[in-house]
Amino acid sequence: MSGRGKNKTLAAVLAVLGGTLGLHRFYLRGLGDWIGWLHPIPAALGWWGVDRVLTYGQDDKLSWVLIPLLGMTIAASCLTGIVYALTEREKWNRWFNPTLPVDANAGATHWLTIGTLVLALLMGTVAFMGSLAFGIQRYFEYQIEEARKISQ
Repeated sequence: MSGRGKNKTLAAVLAVLGGTLGLHRFYLRGLGDWIGWLHPIPAALGWWGVDRVLTYGQDDKLSWVLIPLLGMTIAASCLTGIVYALTEREKWNRWFNPTLPVDANAGATHWLTIGTLVLALLMGTVAFMGSLAFGIQRYFEYQIEEARKISQ
């Protein structure tokens, strides 16, 4: 660990902007963090769902499952950024900077931390609500199609 410690603001920015790739986990825990290596999988599956919609149209049922994975991955990354941004300085330093004093500046909240928090709230809400709306809409459209098949 560097003498400066793990910066809370940088971790929050990495979670919001690169959380789907696990960048925040690699920053805080190193490249050996196996959970960080799992982060890109649902994001890639979600992007594959977007590609399937563009290729096969909105009737592709597999994309109905895959696209919400992307939204949920983005929302989860933003939630992580929110948790990081709202963590108290002392708790942050106990978690990620145990060799530094509990009041070390690495865990401090700055204006960029607050800006990242606002961005995380915005992006996370849009991603979560968008994926939820997409999934529910497709589910009900499927139910209506099946009901029409039965009635005919």
